Amino acid sequence: MSGRAGAMISRIDPMVRLLVLATLLASIFPAIGQYREAAQAISNGAVFLLFFLNGMRLSRGDVARGIVNWRYLSVLALWSFGVLALVGMGLSKGLGGFLPPLVALGFLYLGAMPSTVQSATAYTSMAGGNVAIAVVAAALLNILGVFVSVPIFSLLGGGAEADLGTSGLVKIFLILILPFALGQALQSRGGQFVHGHPVLIRWMDRAAISIAVYVAFSGAVEQGIWGLLDGGSWAWLLAGLCVMLLIAYGGAWLVGGSMRLGRADRIAFLYGGGHKSIAMGAPLALVLFPPDAAGLVLVPLLIYHLLQLVVSAPLANRLKAPQ
Repeated sequence: MSGRAGAMISRIDPMVRLLVLATLLASIFPAIGQYREAAQAISNGAVFLLFFLNGMRLSRGDVARGIVNWRYLSVLALWSFGVLALVGMGLSKGLGGFLPPLVALGFLYLGAMPSTVQSATAYTSMAGGNVAIAVVAAALLNILGVFVSVPIFSLLGGGAEADLGTSGLVKIFLILILPFALGQALQSRGGQFVHGHPVLIRWMDRAAISIAVYVAFSGAVEQGIWGLLDGGSWAWLLAGLCVMLLIAYGGAWLVGGSMRLGRADRIAFLYGGGHKSIAMGAPLALVLFPPDAAGLVLVPLLIYHLLQLVVSAPLANRLKAPQ
């Protein structure tokens, strides 16, 4: 029986396991009090490294080739940052009477995030979609997200909850934009190492994201998240996330059909338009919010990320089946 349980756990996506572990650790051993500042510094360093590696990994040639397909990318960007941000705003307002304010605000934050890179690409491949356009589109959406997710979130949310002043902009530049630019500039020197050690780089990515989630969720634990959300609140939260998933995936599939995309491109659009990135969301939340608020705002995105991975595998198998 234990062997069967171990086999089942081993089939779970490694990122899901790490996110669950980070959440459990934050619940039992939260980084609060005298440990918060050190944990925040470690997280900032890990996020800097994450965006540096992302800058080194995405070649300038791929960026140029992706931009050429402007019709696909522009519609995907409007779907990800426009339509889903508005859906998130609607859910945030609609659930405001059933959830703590910062958790409800998290639906808007979720909607303003870009797509994932690794998982959207992996499931596009599993489903027989266009992997090349999936990689470039997701990567470009993440680059664009550094510049547009914050203004969209601020505009739709009124800007009252996030620190979007000069200090916030400086943090975004130093921790997100600067390392990505350095990675792009140093591709000729370090790009070979990055592409030659994909497993190591992938685990470094996962570690950086997990650290950011741990620090943010520690703040939520300090604010008493397990007491703030009772059974009814969890039910409303999950119901809202199911609505978001249905609109994100179903809408992306319909939009891809209305664009008359080929099946492979339509599958790539489905995953690019349905996924939301914890890799962007967790670091950005720690830049925009104090840790105690960041953890609460991240709750919808964290659970959505887990749910999207659960939904994506059987969906990929269904799409790959002969039609």
